[in-house]
Amino acid sequence: MTDFQKYIQRYLDLIPSENWLEELKKTGEKTVEIYIQLSEEQSSFAYAEGKWTLKELLLHLSDTERVFQYRILAFLRGDQNELPGFDEELYANQSFANERSLSSLLEEYQLIRKSSQVLLESAQSSALQNVGTANGNRISAETVGKLIVGHNEHHLNIIRERYLPGL
Repeated sequence: MTDFQKYIQRYLDLIPSENWLEELKKTGEKTVEIYIQLSEEQSSFAYAEGKWTLKELLLHLSDTERVFQYRILAFLRGDQNELPGFDEELYANQSFANERSLSSLLEEYQLIRKSSQVLLESAQSSALQNVGTANGNRISAETVGKLIVGHNEHHLNIIRERYLPGL
């Protein structure tokens, strides 16, 4: 197993069931359930110095999902151009998430998640098997879709373990 395969497997292993499209919906709902209960002040909490605030984390989920959506779309359509990676720290540092309201970030997250659901649910099963290259690695459209779920689950675990106890 390559380092890349090991890296993504840690996210794929977090998907609660085989029905990853249903888990895409559920993971979005779980995220909204947590964030909707936060006050504006709580959403500015970071559990340690140098860690993202809850607002920054939510926008990180949205940014990552947008990048993954583009990869999925390109692969579904058979695009063989190599797609770039992205620097999540750079994106977070340039996001200005903490200057936005929690409600605007939550609305954005929900719209992006709905867009992912429509894209993936409308895809032909054969097209989901299309493979492309992103960040120097070959990966299928379906696997990128599953990574949206696993990545979100990863961050939900961090929120539950490190953020919520400190609020």
